Amino acid sequence: MKQNEVAKTIWIRNPKAVLSDFDCGGGIVIADSIITELLSSGDRPKRKVDVVFDASDLVLLPGLVNTHHHFYQTLTRAFKGALNKSLFHWLKSLYPVWAKLEPEDIHIATQLALAELLLSGCTTTADHHYLFPKGAEDAMDAQVVASRELGMRVTITRGSMSLGEDQGGLPPSEVLQNEEAILCDSARVASEYHDPEPGSFLQIALAPCSPFSVTTELMKETSLLANKLGLRMHTHLAETKDEIDFFAEKFNTAPLDYLEDSGWLNDRVWIAHGIHFADKEILRLGKSKVGISHCPSSNMVLGSGICPASRLEEAGCPLGIGVDGSASNDCSNMIQELRIAFLLQRSKYGAQNISHLDAFRWGTKGSATCLGRNDIGEIATGRQADLAFFELSELRFSGANDPLAALLLSGAHQAKHVMVGGNWRVRDGQICDLDIEDLMYRHRDAAEQLLVRAGY
Repeated sequence: MKQNEVAKTIWIRNPKAVLSDFDCGGGIVIADSIITELLSSGDRPKRKVDVVFDASDLVLLPGLVNTHHHFYQTLTRAFKGALNKSLFHWLKSLYPVWAKLEPEDIHIATQLALAELLLSGCTTTADHHYLFPKGAEDAMDAQVVASRELGMRVTITRGSMSLGEDQGGLPPSEVLQNEEAILCDSARVASEYHDPEPGSFLQIALAPCSPFSVTTELMKETSLLANKLGLRMHTHLAETKDEIDFFAEKFNTAPLDYLEDSGWLNDRVWIAHGIHFADKEILRLGKSKVGISHCPSSNMVLGSGICPASRLEEAGCPLGIGVDGSASNDCSNMIQELRIAFLLQRSKYGAQNISHLDAFRWGTKGSATCLGRNDIGEIATGRQADLAFFELSELRFSGANDPLAALLLSGAHQAKHVMVGGNWRVRDGQICDLDIEDLMYRHRDAAEQLLVRAGY
């Protein structure tokens, strides 16, 4: 069933366990893409249902929400030239490869990243695309096509880079755009694709790559444009200690002060990483309701540090989870990312202070709030019927007493079924209407050809 078709009324009956603030032991009723009833144990639907789905062996989660990704990076996983390097050196190793991206590469990379996310129980994802080499200026359009093919909800961020190596930035000139072209295309993409309505499958945000790859003028102009168009904003910030030093040397300021001076310290903003903030800065972020995308796997791979996620949330920041790019993770698995976030934050704050329910909250309602959405991210009446169903039939789950806790403690990797807006997108571990083998064949070929073009 396609995303624009009207689903039948479905009773998800007697689930094994449900992540919800409500008693859903009797199940969930879905009609016209919306959750219409939550049934206590023993209750039956008040309305006539067309389909009864037996969920007695399944654990139900709200569809997971990914707040930060770089889909194109699926083409450069475990790249030899970038192994065992910190962020700045890692970027410099990969920029020359990414400069050779072509439009079809972006389409294929987006397809594969979305498929991987979907199989892990993710129903909504943001992507931060900031590379527009010559010939690939319409990268946003390629991503839109791919997202519609997979039937997932997406927030595609129109990224940008305008500050190159010769101006004290990091990126090479081949991947830069001038600021007029960036702002013009940002307005075009928003006009053509942004849907702000509840139940939207496609939203647009504006997202300069980072303050060390764009000018201060572009940061300010992006904020003005986003405010005019009613769009959210996204960027990387406070990811590494090198970044702190960069700000001190180039701008004679701290990252958070720079953010505020550029018009970015407000509740329309969510930032990726947010690791290196002082206590007073955390309070400022919380007061301004700036969202934080915690990217634990990437932060560990690059040795960037540990995000003070729990402290940021306590201060008032919406706290979400991001898998980050598939060249710094190096995968796109949201249920696995929740486990990593859960374990990493426990190592920082102690086992008694972080529970599996915290990690689930970050990857669902918290992530949805980062993206400015209140129609997804939880199992409640009136919310979109985005659901991830997990089966506890593998050896790793044998003997588990708490089904919800077992998903993270025992390490779930793949959803059994996934529903987006009341429509099945994954059934029995297979994505509907997608030839995975063909996609992987085309993706591997694209990855190989990209390295050839880059001289590897």
